[in-house]
Amino acid sequence: MDFTIENIAEIDSPALMIFPEQVKQNIAHAVQMVGDVCRLRPHVKTHKSAEATKLMMEAGITKFKCATIAEAEMLGICGAKDVLLAYQPVGPKLRRFISVIKKYPGTAYSSLTDNLAAAQEMASIFSSAGLQVPVYIDLNIGQNRTGISPEKAFELYAACSKINGIHPVGLQAYDGHIRDIDFEKREEVCDAAFDAVLKLENKIIGAGYAAPIIIAGGSPTFPIHTMRDGVECSPGTFIYWDKGYMDGCPEQPFLPAAVLVTRVISLPDATKICLDLGHKSVAAENEIGKRIYFPKAPDLIPVSQSEEHLVVEASANHGFKVGDVLIGIPYHICPTVALYERAIIVENGIANGQWKTTARDRKIIK
Repeated sequence: MDFTIENIAEIDSPALMIFPEQVKQNIAHAVQMVGDVCRLRPHVKTHKSAEATKLMMEAGITKFKCATIAEAEMLGICGAKDVLLAYQPVGPKLRRFISVIKKYPGTAYSSLTDNLAAAQEMASIFSSAGLQVPVYIDLNIGQNRTGISPEKAFELYAACSKINGIHPVGLQAYDGHIRDIDFEKREEVCDAAFDAVLKLENKIIGAGYAAPIIIAGGSPTFPIHTMRDGVECSPGTFIYWDKGYMDGCPEQPFLPAAVLVTRVISLPDATKICLDLGHKSVAAENEIGKRIYFPKAPDLIPVSQSEEHLVVEASANHGFKVGDVLIGIPYHICPTVALYERAIIVENGIANGQWKTTARDRKIIK
């Protein structure tokens, strides 16, 4: 993809740049892959933006997934029809969630639960507020982060169906741990993990309950779950894509729609170049060699990074000068976006507007 920005000299760095036309193409690819747009429930954690949300809604997407109360409210502001808070709200989050539900009655909100004590607390508080909130049982199918094992989930599903304030409507099976680069191996591991979900589904139906809605997968397993009849798919990164998934999921058609602009600010010795791209400007959870990729300077080797600086090693006689601009693709775009209050949009090669990263704020309701 061409990341030419004709007025780049006017853009202070570091900066997050979004290419809306590529965003639209990525959305179109996702809709085409899933076949039925009603089966697409994108996660908004990647973009956290009202503008990106509205582009998805214009493509016919009505269901969304989010991880924070602020993201849930952003979706309400946008008029999203159906929003799953893919998190088990506890403590003050419960009251905040109620505020969002009541403030945006045109949006049907739901949340996750994975244990009876939390479900009872949720139900009590929701009921006292005059609400009956749909819940999805969060299943642990190998991520070992949240969720209940599918083998133990039927009892929780049945118990939740008897509690006033909540009612179970489905299952969430997130498999973010499945990242095999070999697609056939990824598919094999994904199918094996999902088998327990199918057994649970059959048990729920066999007990006389309505067929549960199943929400499954993230970006790496998205193409696999698109092949399952009736299953809702919830990728998130597809909208902007990144270098990590370019390398890890080469079978998918998405292309980067978000890049970072950085400048050379110092040349500390003959082969070292210092850029204004520190921890505060690009996600730094990966090892230093997998934080940013420069398509037009792929041989640069990152050697150190601090809050405001990234030092890279270049070849002798590299030719870089102080003030030179580089454009890089982050390895992990989701936490990178969250570092920027706003992104600069580029249309027809010109940076000419901004998208606010609305749900970057921890709290929108004051």
